[in-house]
Formats: sequence, structure tokens, C-alpha cells
Amino acid sequence: MTRKLFVSLSLLCMALLLTVATPSLFKRAHAESARPTGDKAAIPTVKSLDAQKTAKGETRSQRDRCATRDLDETTASVYESALNDFNNKRSPGQIRKSGEVTIPVYFHVINKGAGVSNGDISDKMLRAQINVLNAAYAGATGTGAANTPFRFELVGVTRTTNLAWFNAGPDTAAEREMKTALHTGGADTLNFYTNNAGGYLLGWATFPFWYAGDPAMDGVVCLYSSLPGGTEVPYNEGDTGTHEVGHWLGLFHTFQGGCAAIYNDFVADTPSERSPAFNCPAGRDSCPKTGVDPIENFMDYTDDPCMYRFTGGQSARMEALSLQYRGL
Repeated sequence: MTRKLFVSLSLLCMALLLTVATPSLFKRAHAESARPTGDKAAIPTVKSLDAQKTAKGETRSQRDRCATRDLDETTASVYESALNDFNNKRSPGQIRKSGEVTIPVYFHVINKGAGVSNGDISDKMLRAQINVLNAAYAGATGTGAANTPFRFELVGVTRTTNLAWFNAGPDTAAEREMKTALHTGGADTLNFYTNNAGGYLLGWATFPFWYAGDPAMDGVVCLYSSLPGGTEVPYNEGDTGTHEVGHWLGLFHTFQGGCAAIYNDFVADTPSERSPAFNCPAGRDSCPKTGVDPIENFMDYTDDPCMYRFTGGQSARMEALSLQYRGL
């Protein structure tokens, strides 16, 4: 073999290797985390998703935290106008105060077999999730956290072994079949499903204004290993549940609408942010408006240890929408 031919073949092999390797090299992001400004426990200095692989496989990627859809400006504005009309007709005495609304919760544990690793999570983890929700919605998680009207009470648990339901993702036939079979109660009852979240998500939820059009689909779905004590580091403190229940009560993502002057999450005391924040990027300021990004907010995409608050504006929005559409 001539030297020229040998060099050509070597370059060809290198090109083929790079073609195969490149997707995996850029598949996952790496970023540093900082200490949150609230009262939650300190978090590690570095959170590399590649370093968080476990025996069961990779952690969920950053972009796959929540599949709850952001509404387009026209649709969101219609709901906002209806909410404003609703609020204008209320007297101040009708507004519920901290802890006045108790929400019954049914957990539906979907698994593919016995054992926590198969999704058959323990009653202890379910009770811990209720405790996380109650702490978050009582404002007991950090400095400046709002004490909302909502508290949560576990009233029932179902357990189902079904591989299709275990792997069900959003807007699939398996999701509809699962929810149609298991959904309990009315608009004021939280149906909380745990499964493998489509194999790539942390969770998703329905908004209160969707209930009337499709009652059986109402509720939240969370990755089973995101519950407190689960294995989905750094999303295993139960705040996926806190986030999805926020949607169920009417909140949008803090980054909905980006830096738009009007169209955003329609909450005045959550600063605008151009895009979701990941890890815990202290001091991030992605929009020209006053205020750094609300990375500590439960409706952003940061790590569980970084999330510790709802704002007063978010509390007021959930209070009104839950009454308007859920009768809570």
C-alpha cells in the first residue's frame, strides 16, 4: 500500500468516527450550579448531567423537564381577559386566604412490575410528595416564598401494572386509556399519575381552563423517580410535582413569551426571562427589564435544590383560576 493511499484511508476512518461520535458529544449540556438565595439546602458546585448517570441509565436531559404546552399569545390573551372579567366581579371578601383551600389528591402509581426500580414506588414516597407540596404552597421553603391558599390531602392510591401505561407520554393513546380508566373525582380533585413519563420527560399537566372540554384527561403526570427519595438527581426532591401542580392551578412557565412587553406569564412580580434556566445560574439576567431571572421560582426549569418559591402574584393567579374553573 502506498503512503498516499494509507493517508487517505486514515483520513476517511477519522471522518467516519467523528460522524458517529458527534451527536453523543453534543447531546447533553454541562453547566455550573450556584447556591440558591433561599433557605433550601446548599447544592453541589458542579452539576454535570454526564456525571449523573446511574445504573438505570442517563438522567433526563435539560430540555425535557416539562411537556406542558406554552400557550400562544392569542389563546393566552383570551384566557387572561376572561380572568380579568372574573376578578372584576369579585369582592375582596371572596378571595381565599392562606391555607383555606384543601385539595384532595389521588395518586395513580403505574408500574411495569414489582419494586421501586420498576415504578412501584412506596407509600412513604407518596406521603413525602404530599409534604413537599404542602411546604411549597405554604411558603415554608425559603425567604420570600408566598403562602398560597392551597393545602393537599392524600385521599387515595391506585396501583396498576401496565407496560404501555408505564411508558405513556403526553397526547398518546396510552395516556388517554390510562386516564380514562383511573381518573377519579371532578375538577376540584387532583389526579396525580406517576409513570416513566414517556421515557424522556419529567412531567406534564393540564390547565384548569381545559377541564370542561376534556375532564378525563385532567391531572398531572410525573416521572416516578422524581418524587422525594427517587433516583433522578437533581430532580428528585419532589419539585417536578410542585411545578406541574402549579400548571394544574393555572400558572404558566416564567419564561413564557420571553422578553415580550405584554405577553408573558401574566404575573407582574415574576421578572421576564428570555428562555428557561437550567441548573442554578445565580445572577442570570436574560431580559433588559428590571430584575434578574426568577431562577428560584417553581415555574422555571432549574434543579430542585434551586427552586423554593411562588410569588404573591402567582398565588393570587392560582387562587382566582382555581375558583373560576375548578370551583375550589
